[in-house]
Amino acid sequence: MVAFEPQQVDAFRALIFGFAVAGLVFSAWEYLTDKPPSFRMLEQGGWNAALSVPLVVITAPFIILRNTVRGRRFERRSIIFVWLATVIACLWGMAAGRVLLNILNGFLA
Repeated sequence: MVAFEPQQVDAFRALIFGFAVAGLVFSAWEYLTDKPPSFRMLEQGGWNAALSVPLVVITAPFIILRNTVRGRRFERRSIIFVWLATVIACLWGMAAGRVLLNILNGFLA
């Protein structure tokens, strides 16, 4: 039986929570606006760009993986690119999940 360190369990929980929240917010935004969130929202300028920053930060892991899968399927991007994008999405999801879990723990404490 494999024993996991508490830090490993916390990191995995943050990763899962980050991806779950990213997917939930992504789907909710797409349902409400009929447009998926994307990094291009930041190019609008003005208040629209400023207000879209939290949305893009939270949904970034989902956006990165969606773009990566589409890029691999339609543009035949190399597997190394897919691997690097997946690592970036996982690290971003873990960081976002850790921040969101800290905020949630602050409200519950």
